[in-house]
Amino acid sequence: MFSERLKSARKMAGLSLEELSKKMSNIITRQALNKYEQGKMMPNSEVLMLLVKALDVKPEYFFRPARINVELSQAAYRKSSSLGKKKQASIREKVREYVERFLDAESLFPPERFPDYQLKPLVTQIESLHQVEELAERLRDEWELGTDPIDNLVQLLEDRNVIVVQVDHEDHFDGLSCWANQNKPVAVIKDGVPGDRQRSSLAHELGHLLIHSTQIDEEKAAFRFAAAFLVPRKMAFYELGQRRQNLSFNELHQLKMKYGMSMQQWVYRAKDLGIISENYYKQWYKVFSARGWRSEEPGDQIEREKPMRMQQLVLQALDESLISESRAAELLKTTINDIRDRWGTQFATVGR
Repeated sequence: MFSERLKSARKMAGLSLEELSKKMSNIITRQALNKYEQGKMMPNSEVLMLLVKALDVKPEYFFRPARINVELSQAAYRKSSSLGKKKQASIREKVREYVERFLDAESLFPPERFPDYQLKPLVTQIESLHQVEELAERLRDEWELGTDPIDNLVQLLEDRNVIVVQVDHEDHFDGLSCWANQNKPVAVIKDGVPGDRQRSSLAHELGHLLIHSTQIDEEKAAFRFAAAFLVPRKMAFYELGQRRQNLSFNELHQLKMKYGMSMQQWVYRAKDLGIISENYYKQWYKVFSARGWRSEEPGDQIEREKPMRMQQLVLQALDESLISESRAAELLKTTINDIRDRWGTQFATVGR
């Protein structure tokens, strides 16, 4: 158990064995660390505390039992991503560790406690962008969303059994998607970005989970899916009309606030649907680039969304005395005092 936790913590920190040794001032050699990870040696208490400090984890992390085994499929990164292998491995391990805790929390309840919905039957082979539009509309029908704006995309996906993971802000990373244990869809987004960009990334990763294609570029298909899912073509034509010569900042901003989709994506959506010309789209693209709006647009911002399902499950298990405060703190990666301060008395249950 210790060996697996040490390797996981090192990967999450993005360190090689050599780098971890250097971070510990070479007090522990690379060879010794390798033996710890292989389970051939166990550190004494002094070395354990050095590892805790170097890897920024709590001592109990190393001895948390692995109640759920998690294997992730090959992750779908953006083709434009310039993440190095260490960063990719770090993010992947953070995701795997979160999913492990999430499934551990779910296992506290009987299976019938959760809706029996599987995303996998909708996974389909796509041969054209027209089929991408149809897939987005079919998923909206399946989820009984109609054509209305989606209020909270993270909550929607969590309610449909998609595990949404939020990782710390990383340069050159927008999101990824994969399957846990072959049947649990996982969508990963990063923290610290504007809400519209976050929603776009999440819808994009949902597209990757659903789309397989040997005929068209899957990245382009996922971008198209994201826009079509956030704003169905029927509503895009309703809001913009069939053909436009000009779009204004004010109009785009109002639509952004209504649908939670960025102004950039609205312009791109209008181009994809033939509402505006390719040349006019390029003019807007130059404006966004020149004014520095591609990373954060001006005006009111869409509120960031946050995964809440894990916290909800853990607190419910705590309320029902299914777990102890220490186990709740372990699952939420916090302290008992934090559990008590944030939820102990403020939301005390009423006994019968």
